[in-house]
Amino acid sequence: MTEDEIIHFVAGLGQVDVMTASRESGAPEIAWGDSFFLYDPDGRARERGGFTPFATLVTKDYPDFDSDSDLDRPGVFRVNIAVGRALFEEVVGHTPAAHAEHREGFDFTEPDRLLPHPAYAAQGWLAVLNPGPRTSGRVRELLCLAKERAAARHRPQEQ
Repeated sequence: MTEDEIIHFVAGLGQVDVMTASRESGAPEIAWGDSFFLYDPDGRARERGGFTPFATLVTKDYPDFDSDSDLDRPGVFRVNIAVGRALFEEVVGHTPAAHAEHREGFDFTEPDRLLPHPAYAAQGWLAVLNPGPRTSGRVRELLCLAKERAAARHRPQEQ
């Protein structure tokens, strides 16, 4: 899967705002080029502010915060997906809360493998560098589930 394929797939899920950070979007320069996928049933997610993405696509390291994936390598990007506690444990084999104890067992630079997110595992986020033959189907499924989780969190507000 390419970056564009992922962006088009998520945008095609419906009720999603794909925000690619740029100078024009007012995002901090460090985030420029990264994409954030927001559940947006009424087309006003950006107006409301304080939005939380259900998935992101990042193309570079964030120094002193998130550099374990070595995203500054040419052609490397990472898809990050908020899957929640239960699905995280199913995929990774331990709970998000226990991730610190298991962290050393993961190579966060390995492509095409479902991994705990190097910075947000404790919040139930998974990550995949350059999804390929081993993970692309599962990544699509997880992106759909993450969007549905985001929709479920907003339902009381929509009524």
